[in-house]
Amino acid sequence: MQKTAAILAIGDELLSGRTRDANMHYLAGWLTERGVELKEARVVGDDSDDIGAALNALRGKYDYVFTSGGIGPTHDDITVDAIAAALGVSVIEHPRAAAMIRHYYSKRDIEVTPARLRMARTPEGAHLIENPVSGAPGVRIENIFVMAGVPRIFQAMLNAIEGEIERGAVIHARAATAPNLPESMLADQLREIQGALKGVSLGSYPIDGDEKGVTVVARSMDEAVATSAIEAVCAAMRALGVDPRLEDRR
Repeated sequence: MQKTAAILAIGDELLSGRTRDANMHYLAGWLTERGVELKEARVVGDDSDDIGAALNALRGKYDYVFTSGGIGPTHDDITVDAIAAALGVSVIEHPRAAAMIRHYYSKRDIEVTPARLRMARTPEGAHLIENPVSGAPGVRIENIFVMAGVPRIFQAMLNAIEGEIERGAVIHARAATAPNLPESMLADQLREIQGALKGVSLGSYPIDGDEKGVTVVARSMDEAVATSAIEAVCAAMRALGVDPRLEDRR
């Protein structure tokens, strides 16, 4: 059975263009390897109502929701409060999270300020996600994983929840690239192949604005179906005078 997920990236800096989001791209690959399909990605600013509305729209629709950003020590880190409000629970200072933060900073002979202890606040009933990079944990509540926005911390938190993700059916993907073949020349053939085969999805991706050719990816839960589809695509490419290059793809 296929499992599904969404990511909710949070932060004004993402919408202003000051920060480029890298977590969605990494998460998509990480989930694909585990048979979980990333179905939707949303970006919202540092607004509690917007965060809550987006979260409530996603959490009932998908098996997992990952949030990134807004769990730091400053006034604009409001993700924990927004999620607690959306779920109708209180925000507490988690005793174990507070101990983890104190331990992290005391080992470095750094003062544990009230601002740093803000990162021990969690929605009531949440479980902690270990953070080996900077000490302050993320949290899981229901099917929601609340993660840091900094990519290397986000990735470390993903490693920490490895055992909490139920793996689904792996999607098999095969790709064929036709150099110098415009996508439009292959459009009718792709439509016919897609219509003739069941249980497969064909994606067509022009290279450099169609100037350097096209890559077609066949995806299916049945490896044989993905292979058959890409073989049909290759035959169509050869009929147009181009020798395709085959590869495995996510």
